[in-house]
Amino acid sequence: MPRLVISTVGTSILTNQINMRSESDWSDLLEARANDKKIDNNEDVLEAIEELTGRAKKKLYSHPEQKTINDDIEEIRRASAELNGIYGLYRDRLNQGNQDIHWLITTDTAQGQVSAELIRDFLMDNHLVVDIHTPQDLSTASTENFTNGIDELLKWFDEIIPGYQDDRYHICFNLVGGFKALQGYANTIGMFYQADEMIYIFEGSSEVITIPRLPIQVNHSAIKPVQFALMASEVSVSVKLSELQSVPETLIYVVGEEATLSNWGRLTWNKCKRELLAKDLLEFPCLVYQDCFKKDYKKNNVDSQRKFELHEVLSEVSGSMLKFKGDTTRFDSRLHFSRYEGGKKCEGGVRKNQIDHFYIKNTGWRVSCIAKEGKLYLRHYGEHDYVNDNP
Repeated sequence: MPRLVISTVGTSILTNQINMRSESDWSDLLEARANDKKIDNNEDVLEAIEELTGRAKKKLYSHPEQKTINDDIEEIRRASAELNGIYGLYRDRLNQGNQDIHWLITTDTAQGQVSAELIRDFLMDNHLVVDIHTPQDLSTASTENFTNGIDELLKWFDEIIPGYQDDRYHICFNLVGGFKALQGYANTIGMFYQADEMIYIFEGSSEVITIPRLPIQVNHSAIKPVQFALMASEVSVSVKLSELQSVPETLIYVVGEEATLSNWGRLTWNKCKRELLAKDLLEFPCLVYQDCFKKDYKKNNVDSQRKFELHEVLSEVSGSMLKFKGDTTRFDSRLHFSRYEGGKKCEGGVRKNQIDHFYIKNTGWRVSCIAKEGKLYLRHYGEHDYVNDNP
């Protein structure tokens, strides 16, 4: 069974090359500038990183110019916590991973990028499939940066992991590297997504410690599907506190009389949304379901996936109506919200060029609608030709 291996990445591949007896000032310098996004304006940092990068390459390759892999596996494992975990996963034989997919999660910092690129290039030179994901703003520069970065990471996980699970990949979190706060979140995320295993290695050891899948259940009774879908949408609508009674305070971030999802709230929602959005039509603000739309919904929604896809888009459209006070011209282009052309007379006596429509992403299906007095009246739902011919 192929694996999806997600590795948190720190800067050990750089800092492990520092001689702490004679170069402790480099360690202090890199720590002080750890959250910098750019380093091209600091010659001391540039000099340190360039030298440490060269040293790391000499540990990974016997001939760095020719990219000849070092035969001394122990030296490679000592060079990088992340590589120590990956070598441990494959019992020192990286060729066992030629069917696997690797993602390296790094901070939005210069040192994080340099470290991740070193590891990526080395793994690719070993014929593994590897890529880097950098959540925007993820760093420990401030609580706001870290929170926003984790929020971006949660969105990315929700786009990536379920698809690999559907394709029967073995999900593995390699948490040997990375800074502690990121490791902590990744550990919890792995449990929520029921990762098949999470691996650690005690410092100074080469033996992998594996934590198997842990059964995590979410109490759905505390989740308000409509409100959570709106708060989790791309437009990030705030919801009145009065609509969130009985919701645990750890799941929301309160500002005045309104709230948005906290990181834990988004993680919890991602865990249960595919079930809660795959049921009967939910009543979203500013959306009116006409009888013809309800008929199409019953006719076309033969499986839970279609219901889920529709509800996710309806939450985006509803949130956009709230945010822009019914002005559909300000909707994000990803909704493909546009007006039909032509004067053909349609159901209800309206002309085709009075009717709008939007897409259900990644499906080719669409919904026709009419905007009127701050509300969106949904008319038809189905495949492209069906809705286009009968909007």
